[in-house]
Parts: sequence; C-alpha cells; structure tokens
Amino acid sequence: MEACSPNDMEALMSFKNGIQIDTSGRIEKWVGKNCCKWEGIVCEDSTFRVKEINLPGFISNDEGLFQTQMTGWISPSIVFLTSLEVIDLSGLIGLSGMIPPTIGLHLTNLQKLYLYGNNLTGSIPENIGELQNLEELALQENRLSGSIPLSIGRLKNLKRLLLYSNQFSGIIPYSVENLRNLVELDVHDNALTGKIPNKVGEMQALQKLDLSNNFLSGKVPSSLTNLTVISVLYLDTNNLEGAISFPSRPGEMSCLAFLRLHNNHLVGNIPSNFVYLVSLQRVSLSNNRLEGTLPSNLGNLVSLTEFYLSENFLSGQIPKSIGQISHLIMLNISRNLIEGPLPQEMASLQNLQTLDLSFNHLNLSTIPKWIGKMSSLSRIYFAGCGIKGKIPIFLQTTISPIQELDLSRNLLNGSIPSWIGSFNQVYMLNLSRNNISSYIPNSFRNLHDLSVLDLHSNRLTGSISPIFDTEQSIFGGSLKFIDLSDNKFSSGIEEIGLRGQCDIQFLNLSHNLLKGKIPNAVGRMNFINSLDLSFNKLGFNLPEVLEKLTSLEVLKLQENEFNGKIPIGFLKLKKLKELNLSYNLLEGEIPEGKPLIDFPKSSYCGNKGLCGKPLHPCKL
Repeated sequence: MEACSPNDMEALMSFKNGIQIDTSGRIEKWVGKNCCKWEGIVCEDSTFRVKEINLPGFISNDEGLFQTQMTGWISPSIVFLTSLEVIDLSGLIGLSGMIPPTIGLHLTNLQKLYLYGNNLTGSIPENIGELQNLEELALQENRLSGSIPLSIGRLKNLKRLLLYSNQFSGIIPYSVENLRNLVELDVHDNALTGKIPNKVGEMQALQKLDLSNNFLSGKVPSSLTNLTVISVLYLDTNNLEGAISFPSRPGEMSCLAFLRLHNNHLVGNIPSNFVYLVSLQRVSLSNNRLEGTLPSNLGNLVSLTEFYLSENFLSGQIPKSIGQISHLIMLNISRNLIEGPLPQEMASLQNLQTLDLSFNHLNLSTIPKWIGKMSSLSRIYFAGCGIKGKIPIFLQTTISPIQELDLSRNLLNGSIPSWIGSFNQVYMLNLSRNNISSYIPNSFRNLHDLSVLDLHSNRLTGSISPIFDTEQSIFGGSLKFIDLSDNKFSSGIEEIGLRGQCDIQFLNLSHNLLKGKIPNAVGRMNFINSLDLSFNKLGFNLPEVLEKLTSLEVLKLQENEFNGKIPIGFLKLKKLKELNLSYNLLEGEIPEGKPLIDFPKSSYCGNKGLCGKPLHPCKL
C-alpha cells in the first residue's frame, strides 16, 4: 500500500495550489508521493490517512518564535481529507477566502479547528453543528461576518469557542446554553445584538466568558451566579441595563477573579454581598449609573489589586475598611459624588501605586499629609477636589517618586515652586485651571522624563523659554503634549524647536501675550498634529518651514498680526482637517488646491488683503 491515500494526496495538492506565497517555505517542499512525510502533515499509523494539518504562522526554532505568512485561500477540497482530526492554519495573516462551506458534512472526526489570525471572510457554515467531535473552534481575528449559527449548540464536546475580533452580527444563539462542556466562550469585539442567553448559568464548566465590545442589551442574567468555576467575566462596553446580579450567599462565584462591567447602563447600588466574590483581583464597574454608598465591608476583598468605579453616581464616604485591602495597586473612584474626609486608614495601602479621586464632592481644602507616606504611590489624581492654597510642600518628599500628578481644576494659588524640578521621574504634570501666578521656574529644565505638561488657564507670566532654551530641555525627545494656553506669557517663542523637540504632538500656546515671529526651527517638529498659537501678538511672515509639518491636522493662527502671503507650501499639509488664519494682516491669493480650498470662509476672514477661493476672486 502506498504511504498516502490518492484522495488525500489530491486534496493536499489542491490546497497547495491555492497558496501563492508561503514565507516559511514549508509548502514548496511538498513533493513526492509520501505525503505523510511532508512538513506539517501527520498521518494515522495504520491507515496512512492524513489526520493533522499543522501549518501555524508562528514557528519556534532554536532561536525562538518567529512569524511566517501565507497568501492565498483555503481550497474547499480540504474537506476530502475525511480522517482529519486537527486543522491548524492559524496566524498566517494573508490567508483569505471562506471557511469551506461543506466542512461539517465531511470532516466528522475533526477535534480542533484553528483558523484564527487570518483574513477570512464570509460566514460560519450552518452545518458546523455536524462536527460532533469538535473540542476547540478558534476563528478569532478574521473578517468573518453574518450570524453565529444556531447549530453551534449541537457541539456537545466543545470546550473552547473563540470568535472574537470579527464582524459577526445578530444574536448570541440561545443554543449555546447546551454547551455544557464549554470552558471558554469569547465573542468580544463584534457587532452582536440582543440579550445574553438567560440560561448561560447552566454552562457549569465555564471558566471564561467574554462578551465585551458588542451591542448587547437587556439585563445581566441572574443565572450567572450559578457559574461555580468562572474566573473571568467580561461584559463591558455593551448596552446592558438594570441591576447587577451579585451572589446572594457565600460560595457563589467564589473563583471569580476578573470582572469587567464598565461602559454599560447598569443601575442600583453595590450591596454588601458584593464581598462574597472572595477571589476578586481586578474589578471595573466604571461608566454606569450605579448609586448609593460603597459597602462598609469592602475591606473583606483582600485579594483585590485593581478597582475601577469612575463615572457613576456613588455617594457617601470611602469606608474605613478599605485600608485592609493590602494588595490594592490601583483605585479609581473619579467622577462620582463621594464626600470627604478621606479615611486615614487609606495610609495602610502600602502597595497602592495609582489613586484617582478626581471630580468628587470631597472639598478637601488640602491634600492629607499621609498621602506622602504611602510607600508605592506614584500617580496622584486629585483634580476638582476643592484643594486650596499653595501646592503642598510635602509632595517634594514623598516616599515614592511622583510619576503623574494632576491637581487641575482646584483653587490653588501662589507660585509654581522651584522644588518641582526635583520630580526627576515625573511623566505627567497637570496644574491647569487654578489661580497660580508666577514664572515657570528654571528648575523645569531638570524634568527629563516629562511627556505631558498642562498649565493652561492660570495667571502665569514671563517667558516660556525655561521649557525650551537648554540642551538638557525637558523635551529631551520625550515631551509629547504641552498646553500653556490662557495665561499671560509674553516671551520665549523664539526658542521653540531649537533643541530638537521632535516628538511633540500637541502644542497649545493660545490666548497669551506672545510677541515676535514663529522661528524656522519649528519645522523640526516632525510629529506634531496640533499647533495652536492663536490670540497672541505674533507677527511677520508665516514661515515656509511650516510646510514640513506634514502630520499636522490642526493649525490655528487666528487673531495675531501675521502679514505677507500664505506660503504655497501649505498645499503639502494634506492631513490638515482644521485651519484658522482669520483676523491677521495676510494678503495676496490663497494658494489654489487642496486642502486650502476645502476650508470655509471663516478660516480666512478678517484679512483685508486675502483673495481667492473660498473668498472672493482676486482682481486682475
């Protein structure tokens, strides 16, 4: 007997002919009549029938894991390999076409079907339900569409159903409730609608359920609390409503470690029986309509590491028991109705790295000094908390170096202290919308890791040059966002771009008293996509080097004293979506062509000497 069935050989050659490019070189080695020896093919010992096709995109060798690609399509003839138990054509990127439409009618021995990470289109064949031996179906990260077939509920042996990151629509078929051996169901990032099947709680083997990033509506089924071994439950970013079904007694959902319900329309309160979820590690309930107080026994969740509650209507005070959650790393209760004072017991949270209490009704007056003694706290967000007076000096000597500090929208006054220059690890600094009146201290030059600086809407004066005028500039290739707008800065514009500040993506200096001209060095800011210098006293010609800023999407220069012509090089700013040159002293014809002719008259009005589209025609 030949070592390869003629039918199998024909089917494999048909598959080979459907592949135009194989960067791994495996397919081109398919020569000769013994297909059982071909790379990626496994045959049964007794019958020499092909039982596995293993051609994944990721291949490991002595040097590690590397990615290969195939371009082509899956030949429908693959279904004639009727002894197949495993098909692994995963992660090949360029593999296109459809799932063979008769797959369920021929491959009845199939146990594992891995087609994920490709470019497949079309729908899942309705006859998929005939694959009674199928244990794993992984079709994620393709461009598959249509609805999930009802027949999928017939796959009684299925343990993993992975359909995420496709374009599936329609409902989750109620038949999935029959998949009692299913360990993992993941359909996130599709366009599914309708309700979560009511009896989902009868899928007793389920350990991971991810229905996030769809358009699901209705209530969270109460049967979910019957899932005794579930550890991951992600229902976030849908249109779910009603109250959350929390366990009613100890022992229910006792393995649940990761819970995401954010970005829904859920209502009600967080009850005391929330703490029956004893294994919780990461919880996000943000952006819902939850109300009431936090349960006083919250501290019983001793395994909690991340807790996100932002953008709800939670009220009352933070319970003292929170100090017992010793593993807590991240706590975000921003944008609620939480009241002060803060419990001193929070000082016990020695592993807490990020604390966000912004925009609550705390009325703190001052930041509690024990904040500075929390040994891991490096990201502090206290925006809109009613903090008064000067920037607290104890922030200079916190145990953990500050990396992110947001004290915006408070009632701070006085000056920016020079000791802020000792924040040698600060990445983000936001002091905007306060009443700070001073110069920018020279010590700002020491903030080498700063990436986001927001000082807008204060009463800052003097020069912006401490940010720009030194070789050891804070930009050092790291600062990407800077907003100094709505202040009283009067000088320093000439320093912009001089020290190779190439990484800036957003620069807003509007509504100041800046004079002089835009320096040619601004042309070095290759990655900038928003530049706002409006409402100043800048003048002279618009520099032609602005044409080099080809990433620009927003350019606002209105209400200045710019004169001369609009450089013809502005036609190179192809990504420009918003342009305002109004109320200057510009003259001559607006360069004709896109994108300049696409902007409204309001982009150019108030320049008496300008003409041409979209304004009135120029006089000959």
